Amino acid sequence: MDKLEIGARYDIHCYKHDSSIHRYWDEAILLEINDQYLVFGNEKTKVIEADGRTWRTKEPAIMYFFKDQWYNVIGQLKKNGIYYYCNIASPYVIDGKTIKYIDYDLDLRVFPDGAFKVLDRGEYNYHKVKMKYSDDLDLILRTELTHLIELAREKSGPFTPGKVNYYYEIYKRYKQFVK
Repeated sequence: MDKLEIGARYDIHCYKHDSSIHRYWDEAILLEINDQYLVFGNEKTKVIEADGRTWRTKEPAIMYFFKDQWYNVIGQLKKNGIYYYCNIASPYVIDGKTIKYIDYDLDLRVFPDGAFKVLDRGEYNYHKVKMKYSDDLDLILRTELTHLIELAREKSGPFTPGKVNYYYEIYKRYKQFVK
């Protein structure tokens, strides 16, 4: 494994439980390393879907990938505030210059006013049967969703007011040097 480097560019690969690629992002700049998570930033990044379709993200994003938690959190800086898109997902692994994780369908959308909505329950239930998620995995994923909702309600962890903007300022400094 390569040594992680603040300010360096990484790819992000998202898989499904059956090891198939789901999508990947071609750029994320590493902003912070700590014992619990990594923080990345990107903006107008190319996303490639499993079926080959491509698109670009519309706004700057700050992404938290956790070492031991079964979720990741993306803070999206939109004109009318910060929206959070949270994936229930495996803890990250690092493979060279690529951050990898498994997406488990359930998502949490948190709005600037603190309201939230759980997304994709139907997709989760479908894949749970199709890909044979174990009862233990199902319990972990549902428990982590509950934990994530608690963090959002408390405005703590990645939802701490000002935290996304803080990292975005760091991202802007590094972005000018990364090709």
